[in-house]
Amino acid sequence: MAQQQLPAPVRWADERLGIAKLGKKNLRKVFPDHWSFMLGEIALYSFVVLILTGVFLTLWFRPSMAEVEYQGSYSLLKGLAMSEAYESTLRISFDIRGGLLMRQIHHWAAVLFVAAMSVHLLRIFFTGAFRKPRELNWVIGILMLFLGIVEGFIGYGLPDDLLSGTGLRITEGLVLASPVIGTWLSFFIFGGEFPGDDFVSRFYTVHVLLIPGILLALITVHLMLVVYHKHTQFPGPGRTEKNVVGYPLLPVYAAKAGGFFFVVFGVLALMGALLQINPVWLYGPYNPAEVTAGSQPDWYMAWLDGAVRLMPGIESEFWGVTISWNVVVPALLMPPLFIGFVALYPFLEQWITGDKREHHLLDRPRNVPTRTGIGAGIITFYGVLWLNSGNDLVATHFDLSINAITWVCRVLIFAGPVLAFWITRRIAISLQRADRERVLHGLETGVITRSPDGEYAEKHAPISPYEAYTLTAREDRTPFELGPAIDDNGVVAPRRGRDRIRAALSRFYFAHDVSNPAPRDPKPRELDASGSRGSGGPPEAS
Repeated sequence: MAQQQLPAPVRWADERLGIAKLGKKNLRKVFPDHWSFMLGEIALYSFVVLILTGVFLTLWFRPSMAEVEYQGSYSLLKGLAMSEAYESTLRISFDIRGGLLMRQIHHWAAVLFVAAMSVHLLRIFFTGAFRKPRELNWVIGILMLFLGIVEGFIGYGLPDDLLSGTGLRITEGLVLASPVIGTWLSFFIFGGEFPGDDFVSRFYTVHVLLIPGILLALITVHLMLVVYHKHTQFPGPGRTEKNVVGYPLLPVYAAKAGGFFFVVFGVLALMGALLQINPVWLYGPYNPAEVTAGSQPDWYMAWLDGAVRLMPGIESEFWGVTISWNVVVPALLMPPLFIGFVALYPFLEQWITGDKREHHLLDRPRNVPTRTGIGAGIITFYGVLWLNSGNDLVATHFDLSINAITWVCRVLIFAGPVLAFWITRRIAISLQRADRERVLHGLETGVITRSPDGEYAEKHAPISPYEAYTLTAREDRTPFELGPAIDDNGVVAPRRGRDRIRAALSRFYFAHDVSNPAPRDPKPRELDASGSRGSGGPPEAS
């Protein structure tokens, strides 16, 4: 649009900021269209809902441990001594118009935020979207997931009810188990002996200011990198490593994204209105001498609780210092090792495979069997810990022995990931072989013919060139080969031991991969003639 055609306010801003030139370049940027890309949008929109509802709640919540006598409308707790934090939570729930709805939307949005990020990262892992040049964005995503979990746990503890206090008591035990610094760290967090007088105000500052600010900065960097690197896309006719086939940001993608935001907001509002979550008035104010029966954390903290329940009670004493391995190993060593492995996996895979090229086309999970098996093993490891976090409830509901459940989980935590890896990799390899047969021999028609010499055979119909291209849009990869120990000049190869390890891992990574038939890419003319169109017109290539 020429500058003379711009509205006066926009023209005034353009003369000073150059927004027309910037908009012309970016508003027509092409984004691919696939349902799985909505997962990241759900996480983003849940975060926006968290900010909006959180602003409402901060107007009424009092982050104070000062003791008051409750005189609100909930008669069962009237006259009971409690903290101002808990009293203000009750007031928001029963006396502020729309307060309970906002509380529940906020809590459901937190649950959905972590869940959407988790599934979004799984999609990125299984499709290889973390490969160069997106390794940094993968690490940022893992960091955002970790901060989201911490943010949710801190918000869960702010009301100072009996259930959240039980969770904080467990947290204090984990902190105290830290060798040397445990006591000092606990005093710093809680402002003295647990529960102290300052933890709500300190948690409140971290919950509403520090972590949201870091998350907002990380989300901004994440989205900027998505735009800079261009969006990944699934293989298909017309799609290459050097283009993006999809719809422009304006008007198609912006309209779809805007509508999807209101869908997410509406679903969260419906859940907040109809599905009760965290009814703090049933638990009562926190009392260190009491514990809620069958207490469970929010689902995203359950794996850590399950790890602590899984570990046998083992302690050691060194120079008068007692080390509680039953807490140190599952709560202080396992989480950073697990999260660190997941965060550094792109660099580990790049080193094993030697693949340092840029990738903008996604992998089908079946075409990378080892990575898919590793992902299944990680999910199984997490799932066993998550299941064990509710071993008491499983035992009471199904009339089972809690000791038997714990021992089964202790076996599964080692055997389960290995078994899941092996089964998943074999399934992926089988699907690769099925795709190869589909490309080479076509589809079974059910039509049986007889040859002159009496042999019966079934006719096969060839698949479409579009499907054939999609099934073969991958490269055959070879494992890293270990070179000679001494070259022609008699020089010993450096880092021989490291290369030997890398070659063994590479052979394992590419084991049993099925070779790929030659791809058949339909001509662009045929692609246009297929008549496939989406909302807003045909896809564009950028």
